[in-house]
Amino acid sequence: MSLFKARDWWSATLGEGEEFDQGCMCVGDVDNSATGHDKVVVGSYMGMLRIFSPHSAKVSEGGQDSAEAQLLEVHLQNAIIQVELGKFVSCSDLLHLAVLHPRKLSVFSVFGTAGNVEHGDQYQIKLVYEHNLQRTACNMTYGTFGGVTGHHSLCIQSMDGMLMFFEQDSYSFGRFLPGFLIPGPLAHNSRTDSFLTVSSARQLESYKYETLAVATEAESRQDPDQPPKTGIKKLTPDWTLVLGEQALDISVPSFSHSSSSIFVLGERNLYCLRDNGQIYFMKKLEFNPSCFLPYASLTDGTTNLLLGNHTNMLLVYQDVTLKWAAQLAFVPVALRVANFPDLKGAVVSLSWDGHLLCSYMGTDPSFFSTPKVDAREVDYEQADAEMKRLQKFIREAGRTQDILPKGESEKDLTVTACVSPDMDIPSRALIQDMDDFPVPSVTVRVTVKARSPLASSKLTVGVQPPLAVTEDQFALEPLGVGSSTAVVFSVFLNGRYPPADLTGDLTLSYSSPTEFNPKGVPHVVQCQFALPLALVCTATSPSKSSTFKITVDTNQPPVDLATIFPEFAAQSEDNEGNSLAFRFLPGGLVTVLASKTSLRYRIQSDAFEDMWLVAKELVHRVDIHFSKLGVDDFKKSFSGPLPLKDYFLSVDHHFLLRVSTQKYQDLLSERAAQFRAIQRRLLTRFKDKTPAPLQNLDTLLDATYTQVMTLAEAAEENVCQLEEAFVRLRSSTQLLVLLLSLWQGLTPEQTNILEATMLPLLHDTPQLGWEESCDAAVSHLLRTCLSRSPKDQATTLAQAGGPVLGLPRDTARLKKHITLLCERLAKGGRLTLASEANVQVPAQVQNLVAPGGVEPIAELAGDETEEPEDATKFIKKKQSSKKVKKDKDKKVPSEPTEGAVREEEGAAGEVKKKESSKEKKDTRKESSREAKEEAKKESSSSAASSKEKKEREKEASKEAGDKKVSKKTSAGKVKEKKKNPEAGEA
Repeated sequence: MSLFKARDWWSATLGEGEEFDQGCMCVGDVDNSATGHDKVVVGSYMGMLRIFSPHSAKVSEGGQDSAEAQLLEVHLQNAIIQVELGKFVSCSDLLHLAVLHPRKLSVFSVFGTAGNVEHGDQYQIKLVYEHNLQRTACNMTYGTFGGVTGHHSLCIQSMDGMLMFFEQDSYSFGRFLPGFLIPGPLAHNSRTDSFLTVSSARQLESYKYETLAVATEAESRQDPDQPPKTGIKKLTPDWTLVLGEQALDISVPSFSHSSSSIFVLGERNLYCLRDNGQIYFMKKLEFNPSCFLPYASLTDGTTNLLLGNHTNMLLVYQDVTLKWAAQLAFVPVALRVANFPDLKGAVVSLSWDGHLLCSYMGTDPSFFSTPKVDAREVDYEQADAEMKRLQKFIREAGRTQDILPKGESEKDLTVTACVSPDMDIPSRALIQDMDDFPVPSVTVRVTVKARSPLASSKLTVGVQPPLAVTEDQFALEPLGVGSSTAVVFSVFLNGRYPPADLTGDLTLSYSSPTEFNPKGVPHVVQCQFALPLALVCTATSPSKSSTFKITVDTNQPPVDLATIFPEFAAQSEDNEGNSLAFRFLPGGLVTVLASKTSLRYRIQSDAFEDMWLVAKELVHRVDIHFSKLGVDDFKKSFSGPLPLKDYFLSVDHHFLLRVSTQKYQDLLSERAAQFRAIQRRLLTRFKDKTPAPLQNLDTLLDATYTQVMTLAEAAEENVCQLEEAFVRLRSSTQLLVLLLSLWQGLTPEQTNILEATMLPLLHDTPQLGWEESCDAAVSHLLRTCLSRSPKDQATTLAQAGGPVLGLPRDTARLKKHITLLCERLAKGGRLTLASEANVQVPAQVQNLVAPGGVEPIAELAGDETEEPEDATKFIKKKQSSKKVKKDKDKKVPSEPTEGAVREEEGAAGEVKKKESSKEKKDTRKESSREAKEEAKKESSSSAASSKEKKEREKEASKEAGDKKVSKKTSAGKVKEKKKNPEAGEA
């Protein structure tokens, strides 16, 4: 925003409800007065023609005499598109007014009659001649066409691209512009006698008047499909310049004989060109311009420009340098510079709704003087109290550390969802039946209750594919305090495969106004609802043989399945209640068996992923059943081997479809490039003046088109299969997570971590897929909380960045990492996001672990026996030294005294402590180095190497024991130990 405003000199409001545009205003001595002062001529789309002679806004006794400025007002019946002043009448050097209507061109003469009374002069308008147009006009320009001097000719551009030329009261000729689509701005360059326009190809084109006159081909619109006629001249532009944007206006100033510039105002740039089409300079604009006007500059070789934009700014440029900026009260659509009796060089601006303003740019002196401040004594106690109050306010505001107020979403708004227990009658599903089974739908009712005024809100419903809803977005009406509203929608199955989740999400977004933000602070409230299992399956007869089976063990007698699945019991054929079969609507049978003799439940199916929804529902309903009975120690587990091979089948199927998608994209790119190349060849042959044989290019074009369409259909089908495969993969992954949680007894927090790791994405994207995302997440767990040692974990956390995720070559690495994850969980690894997840527990603490306490982390592969082995080494070394010492004492005939024995034992104990601490450090270093080597070896070689290592350490401990019980004194042993530290590194 500018610091300065355009200084109002004179203004007027033109009518009510009238509209104006770029060509609706011109400035000049329209009445050919003796003084030669300019008048302002304005025409509107409503057909009103007005002429003003502005003067300074003087205030008289009767008020502002703005009525005297209007010289004439005439209603011409037709809309006025453009007005221009020029010498349009032959044999006359006077200026006449040309008015362009959609279907007519009229030329008027304006003259004034001196009044004999105080009312002043009278002005009249007289029609000189007019032309009825056969085509709807768009704009016009005038000039000395063909080098004729003394009078001006007119050129009108029609809406269908025809240039119509008029010389005074006669029609000369008309030419159609080649390749025309929509009309653009039009201007005449008198220096080169050419016409400038911007075509629909967004390029500036220049046509010489001589070329237009002799181009007989352009007399009528030619069909581009027809071959060109021979013996006629084709209309071609003299030069073109690609702008890359639509032009708003073109101006060719002629205020200096030395200037040879063409100005073009684009949507984002300002261009200055030479007469030959070369760019002189270009200015990139940071705003949306509305109009411009070049005018004369006092500096030689430069041009000044007035530029209006849509931020109500009037900018003055000298070439590309901004010299002044002023604020207007409206967006100008037309700018002119005029000389009035009281003001030379006034800026005349017109808005689209009829605000006419004559202004000048400058500043007014400010007469404001700062008032004197009353001198008074400072009350230090009051200032100190105010300072304490402000500091307290700052501290309270700093505690929140949030620029937004605390959300009161729970108090402001309550969202509840209620799922109907019965299916809809009739069903609202798009697919009415699948394999002769009707597809049901269920109604969900959402209630929104407001505890504070709510202006507007938007509710969004989301379900997992292939589930669908009848309406997914609702615009709620404003709510008052305590009022509520409800919306109802139905959910149904809209695909021929079962979903991976039967939960839906509700998101309500609204804004609550605050003291500092009246428009409101955005808030979001979320809610979930669970859909019934009967929405996607029905009860059927059980199957005795199935491909995939899982068994869930419990510590309580099996529950009657008819009790926990009452909605399916009526349709089941089993009266005993120990078996129940579910048939999914798209196909697929899942059988649940409750054992009569053991505390087990078996779930079996011919599809691995189909068991997920039934297994989840079974575990959930069994938990609810025993919780209602008050059984607190109910436990469930999974003891069988993990079905990783069955799970990896879903992974491979999804990966192969992703690879096929990439191949289809590559093939489509190749065939599309081939198709475009054949089109270019054919187009070149058709444009050639000497026709040549096609050489079967048309046959090749048809064959390539058929291939492109076939590949597109196959790619589209592959995308649908990929979506289905990803949903099935999600089901398989969630079933594996459930089995892992039952197998290892994971807590809800650990289960959430595992689920977030195995399912990092809810949807596949072309840039990022499930395989690379899951591999990165599993690798992160293996390097952090499930790492082999704290050293590896610290090294991993210190690393920065990582490889860029992309489609892998195969799934071998992912399978290996998932298998390793399951193995480390089986060894006792804990899933946690804390950095201290892998702190080793000493062997002494492991023996003291009580039931229900913290379980230690067991190492894997080559490290699983190293820590207890180090402890046994230390204990064995101490025992061997004592045994050797006793044997030596028995063999020595002269026994020492008790004091000497105590001193020797004390010294030996100190040496043993130093040796043991040093040996412990060495063994830790050796274990960390050997861990990487032993992980690569086979289990047999690792066992043999561990035995040889134990034998070497036993021999070393015996030699150390012999040295410890030698006849040296305790002091000498300690000194020797310090000098020769290698004695304890056996």
